[in-house]
Amino acid sequence: MSSFKIYHNPRCSKSRKALQILQDNNYDYEIILYLDIKLSSSLIADILKKLNLSPRDLLRKNELDYKDNDLKNIKHSDNDIINFMIQFPKLIERPIVIKENKAVIGRPPERVKELL
Repeated sequence: MSSFKIYHNPRCSKSRKALQILQDNNYDYEIILYLDIKLSSSLIADILKKLNLSPRDLLRKNELDYKDNDLKNIKHSDNDIINFMIQFPKLIERPIVIKENKAVIGRPPERVKELL
């Protein structure tokens, strides 16, 4: 049985539901409270690769930091976007669940089952 990692925000209902799916199925998991740690650009790049997404695809577009930093503007490079995610981790879509070389965004939380 492989272990999972969940990039988790306990205040988010979708994140709590995704975690509950892992718990209900008795999977080993590691909770990463991504709002409480300093993320690196290499970690974010690795997560994006596992998700098969571009940096912009991982942004929460309704966040104030998204609007305040004009992140819809295409002048921002992928590296710029990743740096904004490091500076403002609330911009990162959640939850992200990883198993080995695959990952999903748990929206809806049932997407986690794609990795089970």
